[in-house]
Amino acid sequence: MSVNNLSQGKRKWTTFQLIAFRISFVFFIIVSIPNNPLWYKHVFAIDWLNLDYRDLYDICRFGSGVNWFGRTTFGYRLEGYSIWVNTLFFSIIAGFIWTFILKLFKRERSEYNKLFYWLNVIVRYRAGLGIIGFGFTKLFPVQMPYPSFGILDTDYGDLTAQKIFWLSFGIVPWYQVFAGILEVGAGTLLFFRKTVPIGAALLVGALGAIVVVNFAYNGGVHVYSSYFVLLSLFLLVPYYRPFYNLFVKEIVTKVELYLPKFKPTFNYFRVGFKTVIIFIFVGVFFYLQYLDYRYDPYKQPSSAGVKELRGHYNVTEFKLNGETRPFNPYDTIRWQSATFENWSTLTFRVNRPLRLDLSNGGGDPKRDVNRTFELSGVAGGQRAFHYYADTDNKKLYLEDKYKLIPDPRNVTAGEGGDGGVRNYLKDQKAYDDAPSISLEEWLPDSVKSKFADEVNDVHPKARTTRRIREFAKADELAKKEVRQRFVVNYTVYDKGNKVILVGIDENRDSLYVVLDRVIKDHKLAPGKLVAGQYD
Repeated sequence: MSVNNLSQGKRKWTTFQLIAFRISFVFFIIVSIPNNPLWYKHVFAIDWLNLDYRDLYDICRFGSGVNWFGRTTFGYRLEGYSIWVNTLFFSIIAGFIWTFILKLFKRERSEYNKLFYWLNVIVRYRAGLGIIGFGFTKLFPVQMPYPSFGILDTDYGDLTAQKIFWLSFGIVPWYQVFAGILEVGAGTLLFFRKTVPIGAALLVGALGAIVVVNFAYNGGVHVYSSYFVLLSLFLLVPYYRPFYNLFVKEIVTKVELYLPKFKPTFNYFRVGFKTVIIFIFVGVFFYLQYLDYRYDPYKQPSSAGVKELRGHYNVTEFKLNGETRPFNPYDTIRWQSATFENWSTLTFRVNRPLRLDLSNGGGDPKRDVNRTFELSGVAGGQRAFHYYADTDNKKLYLEDKYKLIPDPRNVTAGEGGDGGVRNYLKDQKAYDDAPSISLEEWLPDSVKSKFADEVNDVHPKARTTRRIREFAKADELAKKEVRQRFVVNYTVYDKGNKVILVGIDENRDSLYVVLDRVIKDHKLAPGKLVAGQYD
């Protein structure tokens, strides 16, 4: 298969091709160039001397979520594609108006080779950057973490289909790494004209499978995956016939491409621009994602938990307001079992239905309390509480990781707004279960100073400007959150094999819980690729 340079002899396009290009040009410009003001605000606010991996990721992640014609919805529904349908209708109208104006002024073109070339450049850089940002979270396996203690303590039937799929990746991190290499490699190939068909074909196959998986498992990112399939299919347009001739008819074939001749000065600029893009979004991004994986994995809390508490526990004694509640699997109040994670989370099970967090636990939060992968998609009465530990006074300040109104996620992409959630909760009258213990009562100013350094409770290399900015707003955000909170004192006995918790729970009931450590012989092993640093 060889390349035939159309710049040597321009071939006249058919009327259908001219109109189809005009429609395509409008459509792909709209979906390939950021049109959300938040994206530009984010770019100008970046501290380029103290980058966070998420700074570059948010530059890459745009296009499918929001534009002038709507906003993406999530879940198993097809409504998420409505934004594309609206954009296509607008593009068709714009394409015909474009055609009408040219005919009206008798300026009809015979071809758009040069404009088609530059549209391809825009689309391939858009697809390349986007999939590289997507792929690095798999290359360093943080997108689908290994199951937490609390998840391992959850019955299989209490996990949503989406959660089961994500955990299936999480327990085999090397397969996740392979998927990341495939995505990052395919995206990098799109930066080079000669390797575009290989990169685009890889993306159609890899992301096409992800689209199907998200529909099958109700994963919620089917639109974003489809976005890269769509861009890749467009990039393959010049190769459809040659591929068919070569692989089906098995005959010698040529690819007809328009390759403009650039002046030497522009060639220097072009090579320099490509070099900068590859350096930042491949080289620098690689390093930043490594730091995230090593010290601050974005779906796991970064703060280490109390070492002597970590592990699985049976609840051998439970008292509420001084009344002993013996073990009963049908008791809707008594804790059934408990786990302390390697990070700052306590999880315990109760036998009553709880509202589900149906997100994938992703997004861009830096605060540990808002990292909800260990909670999302988990039913069966499993509750997860983030805690601040006063190890001097042996006291835990716990706050429920589940919120009635979740934080917006992937904000610069225009995705994850909470308007729909608010309406749903209003319909369900979910505001009735407001917390009994106020934020000020739970963590008074006299105690808050003990944990004021939480922003630095991570390795120095992960103390990015983005993290510092978010924690600067932590008090303001916490006042707006509707969470259940409580405080307990903990005492450790028998070299850590017994823990007693005493305090007042979120309903202002006195609590007395005896936890006996249990060693669970899980057949799953996390392996060597374990994200985070909790020593």
